[in-house]
Parts: sequence; structure tokens; C-alpha cells
Amino acid sequence: MQQETNSTIAVAMSGGVDSSTVAAMLRDEGHNLIGLTLQLWNQRRLAGHEGMPEAVRGRCCSIDDVYDARRVAEQIGIPYYIVNQEERFEADVVRPFVNEYLAGRTPIPCTLCNNHLKFDQLLLTARQIGADRIATGHYARNHYDAERGRWILSRPADKSKDQTYFLFGLTQTQLARTLFPLGEMEKPAVRAIAQQRDLGVATKPDSQEICFIPGGDYKTFLAAYLDEQGEEMPASAGDLVNARGEVVGHHTGIHQFTVGQRKGIQQNLNAHPASPFYVLGIDAESHNVIVGHEEELLTREAIIDRVNWISIPELSGELRVQAKVRHRHEPAPATISPAEDDTVRLVFDDLQRAVTPGQAAVFYQGNEVVGGGWIV
Repeated sequence: MQQETNSTIAVAMSGGVDSSTVAAMLRDEGHNLIGLTLQLWNQRRLAGHEGMPEAVRGRCCSIDDVYDARRVAEQIGIPYYIVNQEERFEADVVRPFVNEYLAGRTPIPCTLCNNHLKFDQLLLTARQIGADRIATGHYARNHYDAERGRWILSRPADKSKDQTYFLFGLTQTQLARTLFPLGEMEKPAVRAIAQQRDLGVATKPDSQEICFIPGGDYKTFLAAYLDEQGEEMPASAGDLVNARGEVVGHHTGIHQFTVGQRKGIQQNLNAHPASPFYVLGIDAESHNVIVGHEEELLTREAIIDRVNWISIPELSGELRVQAKVRHRHEPAPATISPAEDDTVRLVFDDLQRAVTPGQAAVFYQGNEVVGGGWIV
């Protein structure tokens, strides 16, 4: 771990098997540990609103997860604290998530949470309690490259669990003070350690959904959240138009769509096409949703904004990379180059499907993360 055993490490404990195993591993190595859990979302909020379950439970920040984290901390014998960050989580993650959907874009709340809250707040809290570094259960690797004078973020040994797509916003300071103990491990080995240590979370399933949206039903969440805030759902009904601008149907709100979507289109068309229609784009100003056939979703280019560089200090010219535009997207060969207003032009060698505004584009060279930003 490249750490002295008398140093203090704050472990970010989510209540899942990965972070719990990290805590047990570091404890067994003799480190002084403090367990920290960020309380991010009040699971009782929105319960009972139309379409929302009476007991709203998510992942990452649910009451059950906090209980599991506390139980593991007690089992391995380390102090444990809950850090309430509900107000900041709502301001930095939930509200931007809502605003992005209402503006016709598709946000990634997990990346927003990592970039603007989790690592920033955990490192701040760690300093306040005397910890030198934080350790998390993310599947990623980092190391310092003396020749380049930079901390490098890399994909993990277990590519099926790679979480670097969600970590592209980490700064050099954050990478320097963060440990990823699972970076060299495969998931089955992690569960095996949890079982050997008799951790109660050893067989706990991995979380798959957005922590504050039960069942992944974001449309119902948007309506319930706005109602709670005393706000009306913005009127954004409009036309379904094809790539030529011809009206082919109508819709009741742009927040119901995302690029690449097929569901919910066919029944709103004036006529039924021979093959299914997909969302090609969303014009928030006109409220038009552009639709077309699947082959029309293919594109080579995108503009990337608010880029954070990791393996390089800046982009001075064209650079060959492999780029990833969705979490499950296999990095594809591409060229990036500086564009206007500090943006980056991304040009793939081959056509890619559904490059979606609001999602992240992350650039790799081999296993290294060059940097990443947001698709305009």
C-alpha cells in the first residue's frame, strides 16, 4: 500500500462488500483506520408522492447501507462516523440532475457526486480528523509518475468492474491522497476475503441504480421532486420531427427522452414506420425531439466541455486516444484536439452509436486515463 503502518487512513464505507473489504484488508495490514460514511439523501423524502413508494430506499446512502457500514466497523474494531452532506448533495447532484433532464440532456449523477462531493468532502473530513489519506472501494489504480511529475489514474485489473469512467474529474491533489486497494484484484477474490473475515456484507449484491431514484424511474422522481419544491413541471410539449425537420408526431415533454431511446416514441407518431424510430437529438429551445432510424444515431464527432486532464497537464495539439462515451461503451480509437472556448473536439475513427449530450467522454491511452469532460 506504500503506507507506513502508523499512518491514519480514512476509509470511505458505503456499506457494500467492496468498501467493507478494503477496511478489513487495511486493518489486517496494521493501519490506523477511521471509517466514514457520507449521509447524502434522506430516504424518507418523497415517500408517498404519486408513483413513489412509501418507503423510499436506494443504494449508496440508504439507512440499511449505513447500518451495514457501522456493523463492519464495529466488527473490525475501528472508530466510525457519519458525515451529513444532504444539503450539499442536493445542491451539487440532485438539483443539477433535475435541471439537466429538464433541459433535454442526460446527466450522470454518480460522476457529479464523485467530482463535486465525495472525494472533496472525504478528503476535507480526513484532514480534520488527522487522517493522511482516504481509501475507497472503487475498482481503479493510481500511482505517481516521477518522470512526468503527475499522478496517473489507470483502469483496474478487473476490467469488468472498471470505475475510472466515473472518476475522470479527480484532481492531482485528490489522486495523491487516495488509495484504491482493489485496483489489482478481481471481484471474486474480494468476496472471498469478505467471506474469510466473516463480514456480514460478503454476499450483498452490488448496487445498480441511482441512489436517490428507486427503481430507476427518473420521470416519476422528477415530478415528485418538483412537486415537493412547490414548482410546476415546465411546459415542454412539442413535436417529434425527423432529420429533415418534418413533423412526424407529438410529445408531452422533452424530459421524457434521451438520445438513443426507443421506448415511448412509436405510439406518438402520426404514422407507423417500417422500422422503429429512436431519439436522435433534443432541441430544448423549440421543444422538438428529433427522431429517426437506428443508423441515424451513428456519429463520429462530438465537442467536449469542462475537461479535466490527468496524465497530461494540458492538450497542446492533436492526440491519439481511445474514448469512452458511456460507462458500458468499449473505448474506441479517436483523435482529440483543442477547440474553441477551451473545449475539445473528439473525432472517432469509426461511427459510434448515441453520443449523448450530458454524458461524459473519457479519454484513455492504454490503461491510463488521459482526462475527460462532458459532451455538449
